[in-house]
Amino acid sequence: MSDSAAPPLRWRAELSGRDWKAFSAAWLGYAMDGFDFVLITLVLTEIAKDFHLSTVTAATLVSAAFVSRWFGGLALGALGDRFGRRPAMVLSIALYAVGSVLCGFSWDYWSLFAFRMVVGLGMAGEYTASATYIIESWPDRLRNTASGMLLSGYPLGGVLAAKTYSWVVPHSSWRVLFWIGVVPVILAIYLRRRLPEADQWQKAREAGEKPVSATTMLFAGRRKNWNLPVSVVAAVAVLLVLRNQSMAVTLLLIALIVACFVALTIQFAGRLWPVVVALMVTVFFAFLYSWPLQSLLPTYLKTNLHYDAGQVSDALLYAGCGYAVGTVLVGYLGDRFGTRQAYIAMLLASLVFAYPVFALGSGHTTTMWVLLFLLVGTGSGASGVLPAYVSAYYPLRIRGAALGFSYNVGALGGAAAPVLGAKLAKPLSLGASIGVLGFAFTAVVVLLVGFDLPGRMQKLADRRNPEPGDAVPVEQPQQPGQPPTSETSEKV
Repeated sequence: MSDSAAPPLRWRAELSGRDWKAFSAAWLGYAMDGFDFVLITLVLTEIAKDFHLSTVTAATLVSAAFVSRWFGGLALGALGDRFGRRPAMVLSIALYAVGSVLCGFSWDYWSLFAFRMVVGLGMAGEYTASATYIIESWPDRLRNTASGMLLSGYPLGGVLAAKTYSWVVPHSSWRVLFWIGVVPVILAIYLRRRLPEADQWQKAREAGEKPVSATTMLFAGRRKNWNLPVSVVAAVAVLLVLRNQSMAVTLLLIALIVACFVALTIQFAGRLWPVVVALMVTVFFAFLYSWPLQSLLPTYLKTNLHYDAGQVSDALLYAGCGYAVGTVLVGYLGDRFGTRQAYIAMLLASLVFAYPVFALGSGHTTTMWVLLFLLVGTGSGASGVLPAYVSAYYPLRIRGAALGFSYNVGALGGAAAPVLGAKLAKPLSLGASIGVLGFAFTAVVVLLVGFDLPGRMQKLADRRNPEPGDAVPVEQPQQPGQPPTSETSEKV
């Protein structure tokens, strides 16, 4: 093993004050993202009561933010590629703050759905901009550690939201909770205005490397005449899927959505399109296993176990702390043993806790807290290496847009997850539904990552479509934290 790939035994000594300043601002913004995004899951029962919604319909309000994420990830990621990671980060945090405040003023289901879509736009850009910023600011061999530590902010923001819920909602209204969401965001925006630009992006710009604008590629010139309608069709189809269609109609709509996104991917990514699609599939199933639990856990605790606001807050405190610890742990393990190895190990460990959590009754509160810490810490915590895992396949000049597009299209699994969980709860119980979905889709992700679907897809495409002068196909690096072996094999 080379020195550049050595295990991070004394990694803190490699980081400068500038590195920590960059990390602190990015982490705070991502924590506030977590705060604003999970608010809807905490007050879903109160909103359902006020707007007279069924559990399935109320669950679509969680899904609403995922409907718009794919476009936010593409647009704000492209902005980051063209103008820098820092302005994209500031714009992202402003978007989800505005969306959160508007949620507090919603007057019916559809107004709240629309405002949640604004939150989704900002969250997509926040994930993309923050992840690429930190990955490109820290040393290459610490990419997984940086990724895991950054993502620990999201669940801790959720913990803060849960505690705020227990202090505010029992004494006022669910609307106040959304209005409070703008307060810490102001601090994050202030800090980010003082950030230096990401090192790798700045050096590439100084070297004269011309950035690629994904939005220009897809929506400028003649292509917009085709791609704008395709994007509208995809968005409408996603909305219709959430509206409780028959199985035949749902399958037809899913096929249409897949066709639209593959068509956009081929134009955007060129010969990299097989790996982009494979990463979308992997991320999609990652959201399918994690988001039934993240989105429906408060509802399960309140309706099935009859927890009060304080007990729900305490349970989410343990779950969020487990999540944060898990992201940091998997990041360290990813740099020491390999990204895929760490990801798979954490997911396999989570399967041990999937059944016990939902087999407990209401009289085992302390045991529930411990099990939630372990389940969420290993399952959701494994996602700490996802930014490094996905971004390692992409060259610098399109990394922001490609990461944003592939991750946030895949995040449509988060739109399907709460609705699927609520529907499956009808023949089963809500707890059994969450447990079954978590176990099944975790196993799928283990197989996809274990067999390296993105790398295999790209190798297959390159063998079938060789071109003169092609370099080695882009593939996931074998040593943790290292960039792809080639950044020139695709044509963008």
